[in-house]
Amino acid sequence: MRSNNKQITTFFIICSLLLIGIIYAILQANLQINGIAKIKSNSWDIHFDNIQVNENSVAIGENDNSANIDPENNCKVDFEVTLSVPGDFYEFTVDVENAGTIDGMIGSLNTTLKVNNEVVSEMPNYLEYSVTYADGMEILENHKLEVGATETYRVRLEFKIDVEELPDVTTITTSLEPQYIQADTNSVARPNVFLYGTWNQIVDAYNSGNLTHLQTAMEEGLTRNVALDMNYDGTPETTAQVRIVNLSTPEECSSSDFSETACGFVIELIELNSTHRINPYTSSVRLGDGNKGGWEYSEMRAYLNSTLGYDGSFDYTNSGVFNSLPDELKRVIIPTRVVSGHGPYDSNNFVTTDKIYLFDFIELFGVSSSSCSVPLSVERQMDYFKYLGVTPSNASEIIMKISSNYYYWWTRCPYLRDYSSFLVINDRGGVEAKNTDISYRKYLAFRIAS
Repeated sequence: MRSNNKQITTFFIICSLLLIGIIYAILQANLQINGIAKIKSNSWDIHFDNIQVNENSVAIGENDNSANIDPENNCKVDFEVTLSVPGDFYEFTVDVENAGTIDGMIGSLNTTLKVNNEVVSEMPNYLEYSVTYADGMEILENHKLEVGATETYRVRLEFKIDVEELPDVTTITTSLEPQYIQADTNSVARPNVFLYGTWNQIVDAYNSGNLTHLQTAMEEGLTRNVALDMNYDGTPETTAQVRIVNLSTPEECSSSDFSETACGFVIELIELNSTHRINPYTSSVRLGDGNKGGWEYSEMRAYLNSTLGYDGSFDYTNSGVFNSLPDELKRVIIPTRVVSGHGPYDSNNFVTTDKIYLFDFIELFGVSSSSCSVPLSVERQMDYFKYLGVTPSNASEIIMKISSNYYYWWTRCPYLRDYSSFLVINDRGGVEAKNTDISYRKYLAFRIAS
């Protein structure tokens, strides 16, 4: 937004002529230092652009899209809305673009509120009004808007449902003026929603297409802590770290036989400081022993998803990893179609629906393996591992290192040539087959969205 008090400080550099006289005997030289300084032409241009009205907003008189940018002042947005019954709302987004050549920052946030043309200090209790970034993060002073950058604001006015008494006809006039000024040493980048937002805000950012912060968090491998209640007593006693490993949803993800495990918004849970076996192992061919039944009938799957085992022989309905997660996170985890391989006991790959799953070979390396029966046609490499260039010969980025120690960790793929093993990633990033009754660490994945 262009400030009415906008001042751009211009610095003039005056270069002086320095004359130094040096006399030695009868010799004399006149030394000169000449300089020219030019000030490059600059422009200040922070303005509104691209209004998008939420399609579920109420109709506004004769015009369903009443929000508009003032044609004579692109730093001003006007809207007029009629909310008739509780539950009605009006919502739109508008971009704030820095098209100039000077970085800006928010100098102040000036708000004026009137009810029936009288200035009041707070919104009536039957209305809710908010202006935030599109991902729900708060707009604050000193937030920087760099040259060429765009931030998206979300404006929402709602007639609350839980009102005790319906109001008379009321005219609400709101005015919010974020004043942008030239950025100085007080400017700060606004917080990355993945690091500092709530899980609902993170999901909102993804669903609304505001992926800049999420993409940055993924490419830089940024992590945030998640509190875990592994004692299941309502008091988290440990933490794990999560990071983003996938954001894209290519066309093949819509195929009914394609694994959704690397489709959409995928989060990796890392540094879970516990070990667990895939299955008990015996010499029998019973489901859930060795690698018979694959991932679908494994004890690990029940443990991660906090469910009952295939035959009730292991019950994690009151424990398990999913039950240890915070409620806010559990609410945004969505079911995922998981394709996984088989061992020599079985002849077909398995398809399950899970909330939490282990990684598979293709999702890590981007190529298929003769040790795992899943073909490249039904799985894809996670965006993050592709960005890092992970391959079977370049696997250092998937080595599990905690403090100064290196660990083996499980994948969900049964070893195709052996009855007792699943594949693991070893402490050098290589792939080995290990008996299913050995307890190893694990990297876990889950998808989130609305």
